[in-house]
Amino acid sequence: MKIGTFLIITAAVAATSCVSLGKYEAMESNSKRYQKELLNVQQELSQLKDEHADLIRQNQALTVSMGELANAKQESDNSVARLTRELENARYRYDTMMENNLQQISGKNRDLNKANEKLLARTQELNDKEEEFRKKEAMLREQQAKLQKAEEAATAALAAKEEALAAKQKELDQIRQSVTNALVGFADKGMQVETKDGKVYVSMDSKLMFPSASWKVSNEGNKAIKELAKVLEENADLNIVVEGHTDNDPYTGSTAVKDNWDLSVMRATAIVKLILQYGPGIDPARIEAAGHGPYMPKVENSSKENKAMNRRTEIILTPKLSDVLQMLGE
Repeated sequence: MKIGTFLIITAAVAATSCVSLGKYEAMESNSKRYQKELLNVQQELSQLKDEHADLIRQNQALTVSMGELANAKQESDNSVARLTRELENARYRYDTMMENNLQQISGKNRDLNKANEKLLARTQELNDKEEEFRKKEAMLREQQAKLQKAEEAATAALAAKEEALAAKQKELDQIRQSVTNALVGFADKGMQVETKDGKVYVSMDSKLMFPSASWKVSNEGNKAIKELAKVLEENADLNIVVEGHTDNDPYTGSTAVKDNWDLSVMRATAIVKLILQYGPGIDPARIEAAGHGPYMPKVENSSKENKAMNRRTEIILTPKLSDVLQMLGE
């Protein structure tokens, strides 16, 4: 019940105080009812006050929340504005970066095109070189095949040459042995036979072959030359060189010979004539005489013994190697 209605009823009761008992009781009943309703109204009023207080508190809380929301909104607006500026800056940087990148890409594309052109040219060059290499490789294989055939031929030729040289060496050994056997009786009289540089050297001391300062062959020398001439006559493929040698003592003879050089030549010539005398079958074209005087000593002329060694006549026997040299391409 509303408060205004209750006040009207109270006034009406006061105006009609002089009423009948029935009416009084009815009025009292109404009064109790009104009091009860008043209590209810008071309770409702109290509840309304409480609700009003709650509403006030809620309003205050809402006011605080509204302030906080306003602050939050302000902060959000500020953040949005800041983010908007940052976004604009980012967009500007992005646009700038994209422009720079596009320019760089454009430059790179130009460089790439140039590089591709160079690559194509280089590839073509490599292809050309590869083709040239294949041709050269084919030529090389052909040359290798020819070289192998030539090497096989050379190996066969070398074997033949070695065989021919071995045969000549065997022939030389046989000649040396024949000469040694022929002159065995003169070995202790100043006669030596040795093989050196593919030749047979017959060295005869002057004391065996000649008197001092003379080029007349002694009796012992005649005997030795006679035996040697037999061997030389039997071996028609030998070239013969007779060399005369002296020491460095001045020539003191009273003949027409003036010095040691003349003497060495005369002695060599004398030996040649004896060889041809005792070996009439020897072709004179095979033999030659040479005089070296003191200029090709075996040892230094520093003692009597050494000088005796240097006073000598050497007969050098060389097998004809024309067939071997021809085989060797010389």
